[in-house]
Amino acid sequence: MRRRRQQLTTAECDAILCNATSGVLALTGDDGYPYAVPLSYVYADGCLYFHSAVEGHKIDAIRRDGRCSFCVVARDDVQPAAYTTHYRSVIAFGRISIIADDAEKLRTLRLLGQRYAPGDDDGLQREIDGGFHRLVMLCLRIEHLTGKEAIELVRK
Repeated sequence: MRRRRQQLTTAECDAILCNATSGVLALTGDDGYPYAVPLSYVYADGCLYFHSAVEGHKIDAIRRDGRCSFCVVARDDVQPAAYTTHYRSVIAFGRISIIADDAEKLRTLRLLGQRYAPGDDDGLQREIDGGFHRLVMLCLRIEHLTGKEAIELVRK
């Protein structure tokens, strides 16, 4: 990172990934074009987990090339008078794959469900029963994680 003073610590990056609710997954799409898609996720065990339909552009891209990045913006305060933005963001780089094992798929699906509907175990079970075989779970194994914030936030 060029501006080291603005670099977030690993703990700060982890906190952002634990607290944010969505980000943008970037893959290599058709004909080498970048393909970026906003997704909900859960961060656990040093990995990011997502759910997806069993087929589509995202799944085709993942099967072709599992290298990816995932960007989460934790703060985005536009400062019009200063012509700047007070931002804080994290980018995870790694490899994403489809979880093949049904037990692991179920475990990570439960993690995702509990993240977005905590305490609704019955509702989550109904969703799982109704759609388990119509979805896949994806695992992004993070190889490199970087975070950065605006210089104005560093100075505070």
